[in-house]
Amino acid sequence: MTAHPEVPRQASTIVLVREHDGGFQVYLLKRSGESGFFPGSYVFPGGAVGSGDRDSDLWFRHSDLDGMEVERRLGGTLPASEALAFGVAAIRETFEEAGLLLANRASKARAAMEAICDMRRVGKLSRGWIREWVASDDRRLLLSRLARWAHWITPEAFRPRFDTRFFLAFVPTDQECSPDEKETTHGIWLTPEQGLAANLKGETPLSPPTLVTLQELLQYKSLRELQEEATNRGWGEPRVPRLVPVEKGAVILEPWDPMIGEKDLRFDVAALKTAVLPVGEPFSRLWLYEGIWRPVGA
Repeated sequence: MTAHPEVPRQASTIVLVREHDGGFQVYLLKRSGESGFFPGSYVFPGGAVGSGDRDSDLWFRHSDLDGMEVERRLGGTLPASEALAFGVAAIRETFEEAGLLLANRASKARAAMEAICDMRRVGKLSRGWIREWVASDDRRLLLSRLARWAHWITPEAFRPRFDTRFFLAFVPTDQECSPDEKETTHGIWLTPEQGLAANLKGETPLSPPTLVTLQELLQYKSLRELQEEATNRGWGEPRVPRLVPVEKGAVILEPWDPMIGEKDLRFDVAALKTAVLPVGEPFSRLWLYEGIWRPVGA
């Protein structure tokens, strides 16, 4: 009997971007070695959409976009209520994991922000902290700061599976972030090129979607170019890679790989070792070898 593929759980991710030296940097977090999803890998902050993120009545009252604006700016293939839930989850998870809270500066903002940051720092955020926080002083989440980037669904053979919306958010140049020291243990700002190079060296091992995203970001030479792209970018087709086990590792075929639909694929490890590509070269395959996902040529 053929096992049914696991139904992916909905999730959100934010690619935090800030200007740097004429170009830009992104923020990466190292997942805990105890994590069930890419342990020890560097990723963008994010996590699963929770039930509290789906309270549309509450969040439409506490966001800086109305329903029509949410659907126009973050929807597209998503109805406004769904886009709202993904956006709320992205903002919530980014604060929990990276310490950046995309929310407005209401009355007594500085004291309130310091208080919630202190609670995060000592690990005392309640399960419903974000609902309590916005309601306590009629605060607004800054959904207007989010832009659509990509829609990823983990391969059928992967566990656990996630159906994830990747957002972009542009932040001030002096923005400080910090890992939560639980789910994430280290944080770093890097240019896309630096991140890709450090991955190949084994210094910042990247998860596959993170690696592909950094590769895509390489084509934008300035923050302004990237902002212009983000303004009009839609979700695009869902990206569903294919995972193929190989000796002591695996190969991921991205949706644009010409062989993704072929049956009984096999890869020779010796050939893969000679096919690893340098930073910046286009790729459609990633090979997991010695704990590092490496781009390889077809």
